[in-house]
Amino acid sequence: MRIPGRRVPTWLRDHDPGLVATRRAGRTALVMPGLFALCSQVLDSPTIATFAAFGSFSMLLLVEFTGPMSQRLRAHVGLAAAWAALICVGTLVARQTWLAVVVTVVVGFLVLFSGVVSSVLAGASTALLLAFVLPVASPAPLSELPDRLAGAGLAAVAAMFAISLLWPRPTADPLSAPAARVCRAAAAQLRADASRLAGEPEAPSLKQCRVTADDAAAAAADLRTAFDATPYRPTGLSTGSRAVVRLVDELTWLSAIVADSTPPSDDTDTTAPDCDRDAHAVRRAAATVLERAADLLDTPRIAPDALRAASAELRAVIDGMEHGATTRLPVHRPRPGTETEIRAFIGALDLSFRAQELGFATLQIADNVDLAAAAEHRTWPERLLGHEPGSVTQPLASARERAGAHLQRESVWLHNSLRGALGLGIAVALADLIGAQHSFWVLLGTLSVLRSNALNTGQNAVRALAGTLAGSVLGAGLLQLIGDHDTVLWFLLPVAVLVAGIAPAAISFAAGQAAFTVTLVILFNIGRHPDWHIVLFRIEDIALGCGVSVLVGLFFWPRGATAAVDRALAAAYTDSARYLAGAVRYAVGRCAGGLPPVAAPDEENRQAAAAARRLDDAFRSYLAERGAKTVPLADMTTLVTGVVGLRLAADAVLGLWQRSDEQPAGTDRADARVVLLGTADGVSGWYRNLAAGLDEGAPVPAPMPPDSAAEARLVASLRSDLRDENGRATDTAVRIIWTADHLDVARRLQPSLAAAAKPDTADRGVNSASRPGG
Repeated sequence: MRIPGRRVPTWLRDHDPGLVATRRAGRTALVMPGLFALCSQVLDSPTIATFAAFGSFSMLLLVEFTGPMSQRLRAHVGLAAAWAALICVGTLVARQTWLAVVVTVVVGFLVLFSGVVSSVLAGASTALLLAFVLPVASPAPLSELPDRLAGAGLAAVAAMFAISLLWPRPTADPLSAPAARVCRAAAAQLRADASRLAGEPEAPSLKQCRVTADDAAAAAADLRTAFDATPYRPTGLSTGSRAVVRLVDELTWLSAIVADSTPPSDDTDTTAPDCDRDAHAVRRAAATVLERAADLLDTPRIAPDALRAASAELRAVIDGMEHGATTRLPVHRPRPGTETEIRAFIGALDLSFRAQELGFATLQIADNVDLAAAAEHRTWPERLLGHEPGSVTQPLASARERAGAHLQRESVWLHNSLRGALGLGIAVALADLIGAQHSFWVLLGTLSVLRSNALNTGQNAVRALAGTLAGSVLGAGLLQLIGDHDTVLWFLLPVAVLVAGIAPAAISFAAGQAAFTVTLVILFNIGRHPDWHIVLFRIEDIALGCGVSVLVGLFFWPRGATAAVDRALAAAYTDSARYLAGAVRYAVGRCAGGLPPVAAPDEENRQAAAAARRLDDAFRSYLAERGAKTVPLADMTTLVTGVVGLRLAADAVLGLWQRSDEQPAGTDRADARVVLLGTADGVSGWYRNLAAGLDEGAPVPAPMPPDSAAEARLVASLRSDLRDENGRATDTAVRIIWTADHLDVARRLQPSLAAAAKPDTADRGVNSASRPGG
């Protein structure tokens, strides 16, 4: 690829957003050759030189910690200590093949699976594996252990100086700025819509409202694009990371809610008869919360007091609206039971319900922003163990809980950990069996191409071999041109390292493999007579590694990326539907007297949250894979976001009744109970059928139509409950209507989800049938 010199910066920014890969590659290109020269030419120790070179390569190119600089330096100290421990273990077991294989599987699994605990461990997994692979693949007497540790120690010291002084990484999260823009755009739309709906003298025109709505939609689309373009979470699986992931989904959901509640498209009078001052106040209070959330996203180190105060004000306004909504119920109806009467009854609460739904989603967003900011203030041990701010459990207990959520067969993280560990173990045994001269590269080839499913493993193996072949030919040509001019290799080494660091992100996996091959050819020929035969060994070694990865990928869970997401989607929809049904059962228990109390669905909530985290892992694997996708990204994103909407509906129902001050009296409200439970069963059943369609290839159910008869029965059942013994309207009637509205929100999601799921139903059925035991 030929790129004019004056266009290189522009090309880099286009292909490497934020210059993340360029920054890491630049540091490595400066540090690694310098350390290698110092250790090989000055200290005259090939062992120290090898471990210093690969240590600096690992600590600078394969990992980049986030957070304040002090936290990054602590993370690098921890990484250096882990390197020392793994080098010791690898050196001790390398001389016995059976022991090396067993320990490799155990260490590989523990390193890979520990990433579920915290961002620190997730981001360092590849670097940690390299620390073990390097000594276990090169058996040596224990007398070499001090030199190996010395090389790793030099690399660690150099890496800490490099990250501090050479182009330090910005502390801001890459998704914080686009998320803040969504918050501010949505706040502007809420203020504009509230002013117009209230009929204020200085209210914006309908055209101005549409402009603010378009700006909010564009900001939400930009955030989703930035999120989808990130192959890995910005901050792993830590507390702050999960808050950011939820924030993206919740802002997407908020944007849909705001878009649905915009003023009518015509220019008719919107102030009567539906004017609801309390609902407008909720919109304005929600706008303030979103603005304070944007401030905290932009500057996470500031105190969250302003956001918390705004959230408290929003909760108070919502409570006031919920109590005041009873005064707007049309108690006196001239013709009970007519369609007009039903519409009038439900329509009287529409604005307040929309505001209540909007306010609840905004509070969820505020809580996540507050949580993400609090995570930045955690101590180093709390970060290492992924401890959640404000949690009553100890850090170790929290870590065990997170790990336990992934010790299930459907966990993509568990699959990846087992595949990687077994692949490395097989590679160690194979290298010893055939007597590979460069067994390290067999293991490195296994690690570099093993991915989350058999199809992608095969594709990466082909790319790895193609890239290795191209790099070998180029390396051999360079050696022939250079001849005995060893000095030229020293000048080429930093250039090769720089290209090897940038190419995988900016060009392709194969290009990165080719550049890495050239780097190895140069590295192994410096200081000796250039020998192009090294490239033949390199091709042989990487071919063995690729073969191991394909074998392991085909043997364990042979499903494609789309099918893995489908299974995670099915589990998430099943658990979320169960949570919604449990929330409605809890509501029914709170609204009717004479019934045994129903416990809050806390366990269903936890299961739904765990399933959502596993779905996020699977979706990330889907996004990270190169190559054609069998399902359009827009459809897959719609299905993933639908889980968020379903869980938020359940959260809203649960919160609505937990905030209720009114206790059930003697009224049993049997008809209302029947309607709510029947609707909840129908909605949750639809989502269970959708899950079966995604995972088992069953037909995707048709969306449920609006049930006017159920609405009429619900309104009729509440006639006797509209007023208490003192003649005042009851909160319970409003909450029952709003519970039905939340169920209707879950129902209105169905058409878009059915449309997104149907195009790939046949393929999904094939994938599901191909899995073991399927």
